[in-house]
Amino acid sequence: MDLKKTNAPVSTVTYDRNEVDAPTGNIYEAISVISKRAEQINTDIRRELVDKLEEFATYNDSLEEIFENKEQIEVSKFYEKLPKPHALAVQEWLDDKIYFRNTEEETQE
Repeated sequence: MDLKKTNAPVSTVTYDRNEVDAPTGNIYEAISVISKRAEQINTDIRRELVDKLEEFATYNDSLEEIFENKEQIEVSKFYEKLPKPHALAVQEWLDDKIYFRNTEEETQE
């Protein structure tokens, strides 16, 4: 996922309910799928952030000396400015980029 090319909003946006539940016909099911995708996105972003911050980490045994690493600060600021995971998931949902299936319907057949 390329976070720079996303068109998800950074601030709060009101969505048309009919647009959100159109693929499933059920708003609760749509929200459930979106929330699971948001958790996946959050995990990916967090893992990526930790990996990038570890590149610039300076390990020191002394607690008195705290170094402010400019690279770490810039990386952190970049990730703070990104849209939140739930906004990214909603945008993916509205763009039909999320694959989902109902396993209950498959087991009844």
